Amino acid sequence: MKPDRDQFTKGEWTVIQNHRTPRQVQQYLRTISYNFEEEGETVLSFRQVVRRKKGHCLETSLVAAVILEQHGYPPWLMSLESADHLDHVIFVYKSASGWGSVARSRDAGLHGRKPIFRSARDLALSYFDPYVDFTGRITGYAVADLTDLGRYDWRFAKTKMSKVENFLVDYPHKKIISSDRRYEQLRKRYAEFREKYPTRQATYFDNRHTWT
Repeated sequence: MKPDRDQFTKGEWTVIQNHRTPRQVQQYLRTISYNFEEEGETVLSFRQVVRRKKGHCLETSLVAAVILEQHGYPPWLMSLESADHLDHVIFVYKSASGWGSVARSRDAGLHGRKPIFRSARDLALSYFDPYVDFTGRITGYAVADLTDLGRYDWRFAKTKMSKVENFLVDYPHKKIISSDRRYEQLRKRYAEFREKYPTRQATYFDNRHTWT
């Protein structure tokens, strides 16, 4: 059951009321610094991310889930498994026009998507090309409902929420089979781009029009 108004601080409730749509939440997440975990691994709750104004992909997905839960969206997260075990987590939703997402990442191509995808699988596949770097390659996906965690406090916890992380890691994932030839072409293109532009974000992907 979603929290009542009185469980949020004044500042938290202001954030919630000012961001009522996935697009608005995506814009809010862009104002949050990426959490590179310089002082060790973290899994921060919505409350901690709002206070610190810093979060990585899982943490900001939880922020999106808490905010949009208050506006009628189920708290669904998609876990994207990678061959190099550097997985990605995004908030996902389904509207009349299709599946969409809200996300935060170090990479421009791994942020949110417009709600135009016919299925969760199609949405997951939209991340395949931008995921390829020197080691990354999506191998599976899963859509998990945070309400399955029961009474566990994934919204306001003050400590590292390892249970949420383990819940997503252990959740049954559906395999994504991809062409080795295509993967190697994408990897080669990324290597050439990185050699030419060592610090620039890769944004040369064909599906940019689907990005939020």
